[in-house]
Amino acid sequence: MKTMNNQELITAIEELEKEKKIDKTYLLESLEASLVTAYKKNFDALENVKVTIDSVTGVIHIYALKEIVKVVEDSNTQISLEEAKKKSKKYKIGDTAEIEIMPKDFGRIAAQTAKQVMLQKIREAERDIIYSEYNDRKGEIVTGIVQKADGAVVVLDLGKLEGIMLPKEKIPTETYKVNDKIRAYVVSVEKGIKGAPQVMVSRSNPDFVRKLFEFEIPEIYEGLIEIKSVSRDAGSRSKVAVYSTNPDIDPVGSCVGQKGIRIQNIINELNGEKIDVIEWNEDPSIYISAALLPAQVLAVDINEEEKFAQVIVPDDQLSLAIGKSGQNARLAAKLTNWKIDIKSETQFKELLASAETEE
Repeated sequence: MKTMNNQELITAIEELEKEKKIDKTYLLESLEASLVTAYKKNFDALENVKVTIDSVTGVIHIYALKEIVKVVEDSNTQISLEEAKKKSKKYKIGDTAEIEIMPKDFGRIAAQTAKQVMLQKIREAERDIIYSEYNDRKGEIVTGIVQKADGAVVVLDLGKLEGIMLPKEKIPTETYKVNDKIRAYVVSVEKGIKGAPQVMVSRSNPDFVRKLFEFEIPEIYEGLIEIKSVSRDAGSRSKVAVYSTNPDIDPVGSCVGQKGIRIQNIINELNGEKIDVIEWNEDPSIYISAALLPAQVLAVDINEEEKFAQVIVPDDQLSLAIGKSGQNARLAAKLTNWKIDIKSETQFKELLASAETEE
């Protein structure tokens, strides 16, 4: 194809491989497939064709692929054995002959196609790089500028990509305005329409609270304190269970900080959401009692097999233990992964009396 500078094509492909890390073989194969499509489109060709590009010289060859038959019924897809043998003595009936063709003006078409393919592959490579970069940040916190907030979905500008925050991932008590700078938790990175990566972010996910604790509490980041569990009603209340194997470290005190300064920074980030920090304990009765804070607990009866706990609280603590709309009890159950039934002291005594009467 003298109308196309073949060596320039190879040089351009090799530069792409070096600069954009796009495999040369992959590029050549993509270009060959695109040239087949371009040939059929521009020449209304009915025959099957194959395009090859010499990986060293860049020379392009186009072949019509034809089945070798005794009697030719369709000259676009078939060729006689006599004609095929003019190309190669080795051909026999049933083989596929490759007949090189030289369509006029195909050099110009090839040059245009090569440019389009390479631009497309550059875009794809850049998208893949960005995808990998953000996929590695899954489970981290990112900062973005609100681009769109007039509908159910909030769109954040994260720099190279957009962050998508779906309605369920928003904190219900928050409102977002364009140009607001906010932090969010990366839930997942997905390939959207046309292959463009989409970062799915959340401010309601319990792990957002977990990561905020890692940022604000050095002992957690350093591994001296472990977050055992988090339960959350986004915008209202969270419970966080913490633990340290070091007896000299007070895990709850370290998280709250002097005069509550550490925990206050997290509360401010969560727009005033209440946070109960409790100490994890391997004894489920002690752990469940702590999980029901701020309520006081008199007794906990444990059924290990069913992971069920019967909790007794003072009469004046019942509503506090259960919480508004059952929130405190529900979050405690999520935190501990135990079923919890709460009764006041009076209710429990009445149950006992009723059981004795029935006997």
